[in-house]
Amino acid sequence: MDAFDAIPDPVVIDILNKVRDVKTLIRCRSVSKRFNSLATESGSLLLQLDQIGESDSEKDSTITSFFRSLFKSVNGLFPIFSKPAKPARILTPVQILAGFNRIRNLDVEFYGGDFKLEKGAAVKWKAEFGESLKSCVIVAFRSATVNTSAIDGDAETDSEFVSGLKTRVVWTISALMAASTRHYQMRDLVKEHKEMETLTVRDRDGEGAVVMDAAGMKEYRETEARGDEKVSRERTVVPNVRMSMRNAPSLKLESGICLEAATLVVVRQSGVASDGDDAELATGAFGDCMYGEAVAALLKRRRNVLEMNSF
Repeated sequence: MDAFDAIPDPVVIDILNKVRDVKTLIRCRSVSKRFNSLATESGSLLLQLDQIGESDSEKDSTITSFFRSLFKSVNGLFPIFSKPAKPARILTPVQILAGFNRIRNLDVEFYGGDFKLEKGAAVKWKAEFGESLKSCVIVAFRSATVNTSAIDGDAETDSEFVSGLKTRVVWTISALMAASTRHYQMRDLVKEHKEMETLTVRDRDGEGAVVMDAAGMKEYRETEARGDEKVSRERTVVPNVRMSMRNAPSLKLESGICLEAATLVVVRQSGVASDGDDAELATGAFGDCMYGEAVAALLKRRRNVLEMNSF
């Protein structure tokens, strides 16, 4: 028996929990029988995804199936000149995590963000889900510069609000669609791992994050079991929402950064939350960073309330 074998299993599992990366833990499973059993006991995991595979429950559309069979037929007419390449199999998150049965906290990281913005612009969002969207906080701006002499802009006039409304609504809808798509992609994972307490889905660009707690995941499973799940073209349907929107043509932060066309949007289901909760929800979304500083400054601005129908 070597020195490593003398280390108690709980200590090894605690070390593996610090590793977190699923790909590394899967490699660890091939080291020995002991590692194979202990690596799957990890309760805190990070799953980095480059692509999302389709689950067995996802069927091709009639048109897709037709063209696939057509191309197979054409390829069969020319076996000498063409040899079909075997497509690489893309595993689903559930398949990748097969064997990990004690997951408590899971972070899923996608390869990139969802927005295509003009140069200098940025959008950051955080959405909470249960069976559907519960809330979403969005911060966006057209450009950011470091200017210690800049003066915080005056309050936005009604005409300025209307002129920039289209861009802000596009930012908001884009964020909600990105969030609902990520929520939909995690549906099988949520159903399979009933032991999970927290699930966070973000992108490597740091653009947005979907979060679900234990109560939200339980709510989703119960809704799915009843057959009440609402999806639309590979994303969860966004319910009727109320948007509290605050804007500033020019916003100077205490750090000296000046944001142009800065916007804060707090989104909730219509008729569910009270108006007084905006500050608490928004300030806790991004922590102590430039975006958190922007949230604190924008919360002092005039609030405009808009309603949006389900989509």
